[in-house]
Amino acid sequence: MNRTSVIAGAFLLFIYSVEAQTKRLDLQQSLGQKASLTKSINHVQGWADAQHYIEYDVQTKQRYQVHVKTGERSAYTPPPTSDVEVFVENNDVFIRQGTDAPRQLTQSPTVEEKNPTLSPDNQYVAFTRNNDLYAVNVSDGREVRYTTDATDVIYNGWASWVYFEEILGRASRYRAFWWAPDSKTLAFMRFDDTQVPMFPIYGSTGQHGYVEQTRYPKAGDPNPEVKVGFVPVAGGPVVWADFNTEDDQYFGQPYWSFDSGNLMVQWMNRDQTNLKFYQVSPKTGAKKEIYDERQEAWIDLSHDERITYLKDNKHYILKSDKTGWAHYYLYRLDGTLVNPITEGKWQVSSLELVDEKKKTIYFTARKEHSATVDLYRVDYDGKNLRRLTFGDYTHQVAVSPDGNYFITTYSNVSTPPRTALLDNKGKLIKELADSKADDFDDYIYAKTELITIPTPDGYALPATITWPTDFDETEPHPVIFSIYGGPDAGSVRNTWKGTANQHWANEGIIQISVDHRGSGHFGKEGVALMHRNLGHWEMVDYITAAKWLKSKPWVAKDKLLITGHSYGGYMTCLALTKGADYFDYGIAGAPVTSWELYDTHYTERYMDTPQDNPEGYKQGSVLTYADQYKGVLRILHGDMDDNVHMQNTIQLVDALTDRDRHFELMIYPGSRHGFSREKSNYDRKERYRFYYQYLLEKPVPEALRQ
Repeated sequence: MNRTSVIAGAFLLFIYSVEAQTKRLDLQQSLGQKASLTKSINHVQGWADAQHYIEYDVQTKQRYQVHVKTGERSAYTPPPTSDVEVFVENNDVFIRQGTDAPRQLTQSPTVEEKNPTLSPDNQYVAFTRNNDLYAVNVSDGREVRYTTDATDVIYNGWASWVYFEEILGRASRYRAFWWAPDSKTLAFMRFDDTQVPMFPIYGSTGQHGYVEQTRYPKAGDPNPEVKVGFVPVAGGPVVWADFNTEDDQYFGQPYWSFDSGNLMVQWMNRDQTNLKFYQVSPKTGAKKEIYDERQEAWIDLSHDERITYLKDNKHYILKSDKTGWAHYYLYRLDGTLVNPITEGKWQVSSLELVDEKKKTIYFTARKEHSATVDLYRVDYDGKNLRRLTFGDYTHQVAVSPDGNYFITTYSNVSTPPRTALLDNKGKLIKELADSKADDFDDYIYAKTELITIPTPDGYALPATITWPTDFDETEPHPVIFSIYGGPDAGSVRNTWKGTANQHWANEGIIQISVDHRGSGHFGKEGVALMHRNLGHWEMVDYITAAKWLKSKPWVAKDKLLITGHSYGGYMTCLALTKGADYFDYGIAGAPVTSWELYDTHYTERYMDTPQDNPEGYKQGSVLTYADQYKGVLRILHGDMDDNVHMQNTIQLVDALTDRDRHFELMIYPGSRHGFSREKSNYDRKERYRFYYQYLLEKPVPEALRQ
């Protein structure tokens, strides 16, 4: 080949390379509606045993067990104990065992059974009916009725609303009963909502509409009275735990001991500053205090892991943020502290495995960086702490039952998810999957970075920022600032963001998410700053971020839009009122607008009662700053929202209309705190319209109207 041919070939190669690197995402790809930049990979769904992990094949839609050493794959069959299903159909309880046809267990088609729950020995199914607690014998269908005093305000085994929402969690589906491991006893909570105020929610369907009434305690209102009871599986008198039901108190998620000898009950005062654990005898109801924690700000009575009982029936592991950072502690069952297992200015996340033979725990934590998660191993005594994962990634892990292996699915803002198998020393055994598309490098796409924004008093606020695809830092760009903002609820994570943000990047919009000092990145120390003054530090830090953005030549000075839902809706409304000198537009979904309108347990945890903290409630209310409103705010709310009532939006609308201020309002009929698919589709198009009208100042492309 002569020199001319070589030059010509090189030139053609250069042209091909440039063309390959200028491939652009189409509209569906850039909105995240069609796969791009990544490809589907099989999902790891835990471990079948110590030598086989469970893999879900996205092509065949089947689950397989895969040998860690040979890679041999075979069909996965769940163990027999997980092959029994109980469910409700036509208001009655049914059971399906293995491949057998479903068998009906109850006969009450006019009254619905709720939360059917199989006993550990598979002999009984407990459920609630008309707010009373029952069980049915699987073998002969004989029913046992445990309680008889239910009314429209007395619930046995069925949670009062505030417990469902804030303490037991929505995943409980209102279930408030728990089988003992030996299947001989049921523990349950009894709720008396007599003194709890009724909140009406108006449904507009039909000629006359209807009213849905919920016993919803707002900040400062009476809470439900709660009792903890025990009943033997065969029936008999209820044994009540020895608590004074008239005390202003909360009970958290209870935990049975391994031997079923006692129930550990979490107790907390109304101010949520004192947490106690009691061992309660199911036979006598007698209680014994085994733990007492006090904090000046508050203690989270969460339904997440707090107590992990060890099988030695001598110890438990406690998760607590009492030092200002969440850590694990080893306790004896009598409440004696053995020692802290972890410590330092970093946060543990979840306990993945306890290896009792080796006296070692495996856990995830945000230690290397507050926006990443890694897997660690440490001995019970706190020694030999070791990081097992690798790199600057956020890891989702599944540890084998014996602790010898783990699988991680990991990513960061610039790396699509990958899956790898490692041993318990952190040694890579095998890369299992990479979701990076084969033509990934052919595309030009908007890059996302993890950055920090400094505050005047020394905080480095974590943020993720997605730059416009063809970013010209000499030109001003509009900004979409997405937030949530609740206490210890940060949204900035060093993970792959997909392509749903690419369209707006193609349109020249900068997209940013920022977490404030109380978001959890700075431990409970940071979160506790929010005590009695919700809205203050969040707004201080978001304004700092807004100032930082608007100080840049690449940010348009009059096109900063902030958006969020629920607490994020609250912050958005506050930004367009209290922070209106710094934010220009906002889209607020289901916002709290004044804290006395929200429930007791959540609100008082941070704010105390309105009676005790009137100034804090005033300063934290959007309504206080209605006179400062400017810009354009779009408010969205479901008229059947039973969490953040539409009352919040109506009161803000009243304040703005009285002041003759322009805003946009959209009510979604029949919608709760989230919107149905049809309403969400409409809402998405309206969001597009808002962005194009105010940030881009041009018509919505026809393709986005479809």
